[in-house]
Amino acid sequence: MIPDNSNYYYFWDLLGMAGLDKIKEPVKDHIKAFEKYFRASMKSNVPLLDRITRYIVSRKGKQMRPLFVFLSAGIAGGVNESTYRGASLVELLHTATLVHDDVVDDSNERRGFFSINALWKNKISVLVGDFLLSKGLLLSLDNDDFGLLKIVSNAVREMSEGELLQIEKARRMDVEEDIYYEIIRKKTASLIASCCACGAYSASGGDAVITENMRLFGEQVGMAFQIKDDLFDYQKINKTGKPSGIDIRDKKMTLPLIYLLHQSGRSERRHIINTVKNHGNDPGRVAGLVKMVTDSGGIDYAKGKMTEYRSKALSILEGFEPSDARRSMADLVIYTTEREK
Repeated sequence: MIPDNSNYYYFWDLLGMAGLDKIKEPVKDHIKAFEKYFRASMKSNVPLLDRITRYIVSRKGKQMRPLFVFLSAGIAGGVNESTYRGASLVELLHTATLVHDDVVDDSNERRGFFSINALWKNKISVLVGDFLLSKGLLLSLDNDDFGLLKIVSNAVREMSEGELLQIEKARRMDVEEDIYYEIIRKKTASLIASCCACGAYSASGGDAVITENMRLFGEQVGMAFQIKDDLFDYQKINKTGKPSGIDIRDKKMTLPLIYLLHQSGRSERRHIINTVKNHGNDPGRVAGLVKMVTDSGGIDYAKGKMTEYRSKALSILEGFEPSDARRSMADLVIYTTEREK
């Protein structure tokens, strides 16, 4: 049975703008200590590598991935040394994929900072990504953390599969709703699921049931998180005062757009697909398409699906013993789906 979530919304109202700091409270000392631990895990005798890895650490954002790891560990029995290694493994392997992604996408920025390839060019960036990948593998192997390595390696595999599936479907523009869910499960939800599974695995001594329940919890959160992210494209306002439509420009078939296609007749569908395929850089066509999505009820439909996944996540969380960590994790679920950016 899905629990009454009113208490979670009450906590969110109390948290306000300071929400994330309050959420971190049960594990704040671990998060602070993790910064040094993670920096040490990237240590190298090559001065150039050290300069680049220091730059990577300096760009840290909200530390959401380590937060999921440490809160999951707190729920499952308590943080220990292997929890730090699990969080480092997630960060090392995921950072490696981001460095490589920026090269593939020829991206000069990430979260408002210059990307590694913008500062040190592609060859060095690829080698840095390879270095981070190897450091993650060795961190696990040197400490016999085979369970943690399996969890994160599976997530990296799924992320790659999800990206390739999205590319394949974008070319043919034939994304059905079930395929969309499969793409975001692999691309986004698998990473959050691996964070939660690593935390639970480290704290429970590898208990399969606890680890799988936390993995499933993380997967539901990840699904809700990505749908929320997709909704931003129809709600963010750019300099012209209109929704940004970045996903449309990039030919990404997100849930609100898929819903519109299902509600449209044949000629309207052709117009929509033609706009996405050939007119993504036309502000007028994009604005018109965004309006069609909104008028069709696509935004409300996507919000409803996001809420369903969030409720499933909170329901799974209810199965664990009450604790400060569980309460903060519930607040984190709300934070990820009510955030404004």
